[in-house]
Amino acid sequence: MKATLGGGDLKETVKLPDGEDKKEWIAVNTVHFYNAASMIYGTVSEDCLECKASCKIMSAGAKYEYLWQDGVQYKKPTKMSAPEYIDKLLTWAGEQIADPALFPVEPGARFPHGFMKQVKVMYKRMFRVYAHIYHVHFDKIKSLGANAHLNTCFKHFIFFIKEFNLVKDSDLEPLQKLIDKFFIPE
Repeated sequence: MKATLGGGDLKETVKLPDGEDKKEWIAVNTVHFYNAASMIYGTVSEDCLECKASCKIMSAGAKYEYLWQDGVQYKKPTKMSAPEYIDKLLTWAGEQIADPALFPVEPGARFPHGFMKQVKVMYKRMFRVYAHIYHVHFDKIKSLGANAHLNTCFKHFIFFIKEFNLVKDSDLEPLQKLIDKFFIPE
């Protein structure tokens, strides 16, 4: 985790600015983190398609397997390959973000009652993309010289979800050792 892009205190940048609406702040950052996860996955998507053995299921190491369920097309948790899962996740998350009933675009519009619950699902699923990349594709990321970018994006993501309690600690276990390093005083 030594390689990062530096540039400021990420713990401070995630905090809710004075006078800002919490849900608005979370919504804006959700779009940012969705774009970052999408971009990072894009750097290894071909590798993921080619890794028949390690990507035939969506996982983060041998201990963690993720099943897809969207309540519409997949009503029950469904096993699928990592590329298929991540494609469905990014499509689903993009649709959530584009839905003005969930992510209002009009100034002063109120966020729906279930906004926080839905956003927490989005963050949990976006974490799974990072977990898969670190466990399966980190060598590829490193060979591309993108490890500092990945590490910085992930660190920023973790500080944000911790600041607003968006993902349960049990869901972070696949990368807990790495996450613990972020909170060691320097």
